[in-house]
Amino acid sequence: MTSKPVVLYVEDDPASQRVMSMLFDYVLGIPQYTIFPDSQDFITRLERLSPQPDMIILDVHIAPHNGFEVLKMVRDHQHFSQTTVIALTAGVMPEEVDQLKEAGFDSCISKPINPKVFPGLMDRIITGEKVWELM
Repeated sequence: MTSKPVVLYVEDDPASQRVMSMLFDYVLGIPQYTIFPDSQDFITRLERLSPQPDMIILDVHIAPHNGFEVLKMVRDHQHFSQTTVIALTAGVMPEEVDQLKEAGFDSCISKPINPKVFPGLMDRIITGEKVWELM
C-alpha cells in the first residue's frame, strides 16, 4: 500500500472522531475514510462500504464487539483477511502489545493520538512497516 489508503476508523468517542477526521482531511490528505461509531453489525456494514477499505484503524475498547472480536471477524472474512488492521488503545503495557501481536493486529498506536506524531506513524504503516508505538 503505497498510495493514500481507503480507511475505516472504528471509534466510539466523538472527540477522537473529530480529531482523526481533521488529521485525515487536513494533515494526511486521506480523501476516502469512513467512521463507524460502534461495532454493531460490523461485517454487514463493512461489506456495504464502497470503496472498500484497505486499512482499518480499530479502537480496541469498542462495543458491542471489542477490538479482538472485530479483528477475528475481519481475519475470518475471505475478502478482508489481508486488510491492514491497526489497534488503537489507551494505557498499553508491554504484555498487552504481545497480546495484540499474537491476535493478528498489524500495528498498534496508543491513545490519545498525538497529532504531531501520528502522521509520521501513518506514513510508516502505509509503506508497509509494522508500527508498535506506545506514547
